[in-house]
Amino acid sequence: MKNIKYTLILIAVFILSACMQPVSAQENVFIKEYIERLEQSKAYLILVAETMPEAQYKFRATAESMSFEEHLMHIAWAMDWHSQSLIGGRKARDWNTDTTLKVDNKSKKEMIATIAETFDTTIHFIANLDLDILDERLDYFGANRTKRQILLLLADHITHHRAQMLVNMRLNKIQPPRYVLYQ
Repeated sequence: MKNIKYTLILIAVFILSACMQPVSAQENVFIKEYIERLEQSKAYLILVAETMPEAQYKFRATAESMSFEEHLMHIAWAMDWHSQSLIGGRKARDWNTDTTLKVDNKSKKEMIATIAETFDTTIHFIANLDLDILDERLDYFGANRTKRQILLLLADHITHHRAQMLVNMRLNKIQPPRYVLYQ
């Protein structure tokens, strides 16, 4: 009877250990799925940017709103800042002097190339991230957040500004690309 009890305990431990992934494996799955989401977001955002005529890039829904092109480049700036600076620890770009990720005098084609390159840089950075840092905490506008949460906030931020770009398109009677195809 004692042997059966020990055998059952060993079987239960074996089954549980086989079913449970280590935390690092779970984090790898999170990063893999996050990158897949970013790649789809990149494809959709570029299609949105390509669909809007360049003549409408300066359109803003209200005087206080960002223009279509400002939203596009703000997404690039935010991706760079969230990934490279907040998560990676690189000194943030100087908003007042660094025009790399700003509208400046860029054409539609140059802005699309910039956003594509920024997505690629961000995806490469996240793919090579040391997963141990995801639990590190930092101040995010007064809120205590993990670096994993910063990744989620970045995805949310991209969606927020892209949605405003879609409103700009609709206000100009331009049909946005179907989002459902980029899930």
